[in-house]
Amino acid sequence: MAPRSRGRNKNQAASSGSMRFGELEAAVMRVVWDQDGWLTPGEVRELLPQGPRLAYTTVMTVLVRLWKKELLERQRDGKAFAYHAVESREQWTARRMEELLSAVGNPSEALTHFVRGLDRVERDQLRRILRARSSE
Repeated sequence: MAPRSRGRNKNQAASSGSMRFGELEAAVMRVVWDQDGWLTPGEVRELLPQGPRLAYTTVMTVLVRLWKKELLERQRDGKAFAYHAVESREQWTARRMEELLSAVGNPSEALTHFVRGLDRVERDQLRRILRARSSE
């Protein structure tokens, strides 16, 4: 069955404030990203660190909330829905970084602090990326 998209605009989630997660939302997103497939609420519930102690309806509510925030897409799977992330963890993280940089008074200074916190391997990777981008 083809996934049903909600017509998500790439910048819509960033501007709507849906980039932030509550604790349970973050745990659910980790499960969805780690599995990289379509998951039903029952499957998510079993894979959560809290496991079966969480009510099925609680997990279902969190999944619906993430779907309404347009972070998940869903499709029918029998009587339930199966959910899948709209974008990868890395794509979401990059958008989150963009959101944070746009909210700060001095993005250059924030980036400088960020780069200072990188280890040598990460800085070398960043240099390679920047060189490749400058030659495009």
